[in-house]
Amino acid sequence: MRDSMEPIPRAAWAAVVMLMPVALLNYLDRQMLASMQASVLEDIPTLGGAANREELWGFMLGQFKWVYAAFSLAGGYVADRFSRRLTICGSLFVWSAVTWGTGQVTTYTELLWTRTLMGASEAFYIPAALALIADAHPGPTRSRAVGLHQTAIYLGVIAGGFGGYVAAAPDLGWRFAFSACGLLGMMYAVPLALMLRDAPRVPGRGPTPRATPVAAGRELLANPSFLLLVLYFTLPATAGWVVRDWMPAILLTEFGLGQGKAGVTAAVYWQVAAIVGVGGGGWVADRWVRSNDRGRVYVSALGMTLIVAAIVGVGSAGTLGAAVGFLIVFGLGWGVFDCNNMPILSQIVRPQLRATGYGVMNFVSVSAGGLADWGFGVLRDRQVPLAVTFGLFAALAAVSGVLILFVTPRPELVRAEQPR
Repeated sequence: MRDSMEPIPRAAWAAVVMLMPVALLNYLDRQMLASMQASVLEDIPTLGGAANREELWGFMLGQFKWVYAAFSLAGGYVADRFSRRLTICGSLFVWSAVTWGTGQVTTYTELLWTRTLMGASEAFYIPAALALIADAHPGPTRSRAVGLHQTAIYLGVIAGGFGGYVAAAPDLGWRFAFSACGLLGMMYAVPLALMLRDAPRVPGRGPTPRATPVAAGRELLANPSFLLLVLYFTLPATAGWVVRDWMPAILLTEFGLGQGKAGVTAAVYWQVAAIVGVGGGGWVADRWVRSNDRGRVYVSALGMTLIVAAIVGVGSAGTLGAAVGFLIVFGLGWGVFDCNNMPILSQIVRPQLRATGYGVMNFVSVSAGGLADWGFGVLRDRQVPLAVTFGLFAALAAVSGVLILFVTPRPELVRAEQPR
């Protein structure tokens, strides 16, 4: 076991840096699809020409998430049972091949299948990556390390926000963007497999048995704090997915922006704010937990208060400036929330179940996100006011902000991450 008073090896930070391009690509694809929606609809007649095209688009977004959620369970267990490094690299290579294939589709059915395969292949990455980072970084740097990784996700969303301009460029187009990103990912998977290393994952004494899937599930579901964390992780994510996936379309229709500007406006402002949030939230949490076992919980709850206020504001904004302002507040809160989920999980479940636990969290959260995406498309077809829909999301986030306060860190796991 590495004593947490020792300096963090360079290899621990190098692992985070090597994973950042993977995290960027993981979310670049998702945001590109959102920002290129108008071009994709125009280019695929079986989708763009349908009377219920918003519902079909929402179902496609939901299909990705439902498959992603289901495979997150397997992805988390595989990462705990076998090599996190190989899980990460295999996931990257396969989803990049599917990304390339997305650029070749010609019908709605083909697009639906590529999103299904994308969900299955991408699901293995996040549980394995965050667990590897948590293994490499003891308590004093864990929130900051996770925050640095999540920063790459936000950069991927920002880059994807420019997809509308790429899609509209005569010499490029949306198909080029997907094909190019797929090739980049496949090319990076090979050197990553050679350079990345699994970190020691057992910071305790005594035997560390590997649980079967059933035993792992029973242990997690018997943990009240874990169940509360799952709900806390899930309820605000319904709004988070809708903001990511639908905000370009909302800005385009509500404020008359062009496809390119809508995509950039929907992604850049709140993602830059999220980068600030993970930096500040990670720094404060890593320090507060030194004097209070619940420091990470309290910091995350503070982030949730910003999220609740912002969701209400976005749904009722009457001007573009107001909408952007509330998106910035949303991003700040989201960053504080996002960088503390795995560190809180590490305080309530043993290290051998970190990836499995995060896989369960992803399963529930992304399943709910799929329903939110699909339901939002249905509500848009029926012209339900945004204030009503976002008001519901805000209420769910407010409930989660109360639930997190009942999460109780396990003393032996907190002690393992504290300086001695």
